[in-house]
Amino acid sequence: MEPPSFREFSDVENAATNSSIYSPLPAEPEQTHVPATHRRTSKGFAVILVSVMVLVSLIVLILNQSSDSVVKNIKQPPLSESTSFTETLFPPSRGPAEGVSEKANVDIPGSNHSYPWTNEMFSWQRTAYHFQPVKNWMNDPDGPLYHMGWYHLFYQYNPFSAVWGNISWGHAVSTDMIHWLYLPFAMVPDHWFDFNGVWTGSATLLPDGQIVVLYTGYTDNYVQVQNLAYPANLSDPLLLDWVKYLDNPVITPPDGIAPRDFRDPTTAWVGPDGKWRVTLGSKINKTGFSLVYSTTNFTTFEAEEGVLHSVEGTGMWECVDFYPVSTTIGNGLDNSAHGPDVKHVLKASLDDDKHDYYAIGVYDLFNNTWTPDNPEEDVGIGLRVDYGKYYASKTFYDQSKGRRILWGWVGETDSELANLEKGWASIQCIPRVVVLDNRTRTNLIQWPIEEIESLRLNSTEFSEVRLGPGSVLSLNISSANQLDIMAEFEVDSEALEATVEADVIYNCSTSYGAAGRGALGPFGLLVLAEETLSELTPVYFYIAKATDGSLQTFVCADESRSTIAKDVKKQIYGGLVPVLNDEKLSLRVLVDHSVVEAFAQGGRTVITSRIYPTEAIYDAAQVFLFNNATGVNVTANVKIWQMDSADIHPFPFDQM
Repeated sequence: MEPPSFREFSDVENAATNSSIYSPLPAEPEQTHVPATHRRTSKGFAVILVSVMVLVSLIVLILNQSSDSVVKNIKQPPLSESTSFTETLFPPSRGPAEGVSEKANVDIPGSNHSYPWTNEMFSWQRTAYHFQPVKNWMNDPDGPLYHMGWYHLFYQYNPFSAVWGNISWGHAVSTDMIHWLYLPFAMVPDHWFDFNGVWTGSATLLPDGQIVVLYTGYTDNYVQVQNLAYPANLSDPLLLDWVKYLDNPVITPPDGIAPRDFRDPTTAWVGPDGKWRVTLGSKINKTGFSLVYSTTNFTTFEAEEGVLHSVEGTGMWECVDFYPVSTTIGNGLDNSAHGPDVKHVLKASLDDDKHDYYAIGVYDLFNNTWTPDNPEEDVGIGLRVDYGKYYASKTFYDQSKGRRILWGWVGETDSELANLEKGWASIQCIPRVVVLDNRTRTNLIQWPIEEIESLRLNSTEFSEVRLGPGSVLSLNISSANQLDIMAEFEVDSEALEATVEADVIYNCSTSYGAAGRGALGPFGLLVLAEETLSELTPVYFYIAKATDGSLQTFVCADESRSTIAKDVKKQIYGGLVPVLNDEKLSLRVLVDHSVVEAFAQGGRTVITSRIYPTEAIYDAAQVFLFNNATGVNVTANVKIWQMDSADIHPFPFDQM
């Protein structure tokens, strides 16, 4: 493959429309302007470090193109923390000192309480059809887009270790978002404006075909700034080479904003005035908010007056997402869509509690403000994107199929020591289609992309299975490590009517999990369960009934008995799920080794769990139905597909 040529531009919108013509840059372009406050005190050290990084990158690229792998085969250096870590109870904190959310499981005991994990167990934990790198650390999804027949996923990546740090942009492509090809890094920290990390960002596709990326750089003097990058060659379907704008940063923290509280720009949208706008997260004291900046060229930005929205008590907003949804059709919308049949979703990842929250509301195009439909379910105090282990989600508009796709980072909940031993950490969720729920009009619907069904193999159905109170029934599935489960449950209507009141103050997280019995729940599925139930992961419904006859339905996932290992964080996740009068209770559960994704009522409420069994693995993993309610019979209909593995491997450059 011929290396693409490069070009320099200062105005994206006025750049040449013929994307295949490029003016070459000088062989070693020089920074046109580096403010004195951003120069490192030791220039020699910076030059040496950057030179080493460039040399390592060149060596790795040569090795990659001469072998079957484009994944960087950089030998992991000894970790200075590892010796001290094995002698202490808890691992070191990673992230907050740099001004981002905690990336280490600091509340999980270390080696003094570690389970004797085996390589066989670690091999089982690796997923078969979720995206993850070959090795090392991954976190936020970045700049997803569709270009010339390829879906592109960029992601936060540490080339050197299975813990957070040295953050660069990993890069992979796919034609269906299921089977992936690893590519070389898109961007690494090699300029003063991203010297300490190429952090989270988003891509915007302009009407003339240009692609611009805005990302947060952590500078050489520890300031979060927003930078511009763009493809070197738009005619390259793989977008292998990226150019960082020489006069970065294009946005710096305004007065009154702390230098480490200013990050994660969204995809841009264009308003009636012809200006493009982006929003990004920040805070003052404990009030979280999103700022708006406008531009006509993506190189010069102006701060809009005020904020897009703010919520007291929510703390720092990370990874803000802002996009339109249709109130009349089930398709996705481009980021710039607006009109009477459009609502806008504002989502923020809260640094304080590490959850993704969203709200639906109205965007005022002229004042650049957003107002929630229901202030009681505002951002950070109401609905969550996912009630489990899930963070830093990002959507993009898939123009090839007219849908909005949601990505999300699914971190580990075992110990950092275990991650270092197995050599990798984190996965991405299965991409989800996102639409407004036009039946309730108060929540989103998330559903796995249809392409995941191409992995379905043989199926088994269980019809009209009657479950009495306290019953557990094994489902005869030969292999239960990779599954797609569709289940419906009907509660005995007479018993439901006869129940006067049941668990009005129920809450999944503060309950006793699936072991806690009530009149109307719990009932559902046990996945990744061992034959004697020494390890099991229940995903279930629980119904609460008030004295006025009103019902509240909860969907929960209970990790408390998912493993006998003690160096694993085990939680009970869940939340309310709207159930309309004409609906049966429904669950879809994707099982892929150490991750379980549950979608209740067609995707109104979603829960992602990380599971690390020691016994319920390989042939020992089973699936059960259960009803632990005390007062009702439940009838279940279940269809289970065994799932094939996705083909995820390096791009075959040697075959081109």
